[in-house]
Amino acid sequence: MTEIRMRFADGIEIRAVLVPKPTETVRKLVEVLPFTSTVHRWGDEIYFDAPFHACLESNARADMDVGDVAFWPDGDAIAVFFGRTPASVDERPRAYSPCNILGRVFEDVSVLRRIKEGAKVEVLA
Repeated sequence: MTEIRMRFADGIEIRAVLVPKPTETVRKLVEVLPFTSTVHRWGDEIYFDAPFHACLESNARADMDVGDVAFWPDGDAIAVFFGRTPASVDERPRAYSPCNILGRVFEDVSVLRRIKEGAKVEVLA
């Protein structure tokens, strides 16, 4: 699998291309697909609970790029970054703490600004 889809309750759907060399976190994600969760907002980041746990990987990082999709081990959540967060030190997104990189959305992620706190998301293969 090279791609996942995130379908939100209001008809917005985005696709993310997973990292080319699957990590343990990516393998765990793929094993639990599909699943449904509830969206939370943190600045220009959405995140939602994932039904698995993964440990921090050696290439984890807090500094992100717009479009990055990551797993936050501290909260067992998947995060999608589309702009500044409360932890940002410049215009780039920054996670609360280091995250494992899952992949990247190559579509226009600005549509995620329309997603409201508490919206449902379905994550699919």
